[in-house]
Amino acid sequence: MIKCNLAVLLADRKLRVADAARGTGLSKTTLHKLYNEESTRIDFETMGKLCIFLDCTVCELFELKKNNL
Repeated sequence: MIKCNLAVLLADRKLRVADAARGTGLSKTTLHKLYNEESTRIDFETMGKLCIFLDCTVCELFELKKNNL
């Protein structure tokens, strides 16, 4: 299972989903789904925008949890 660390990364930076939406141009709906780990797919453009905004790598934004496979 892939875990999205968006909630943790935003909290570490004292940011909200609304801040990320303004900073990336992504919709709040898309970001809320990632934040709540309800998303079933994500495109490369979305990942890129989030990584640039959060100044992180894809590996920091997402991680593989092998025990849930």
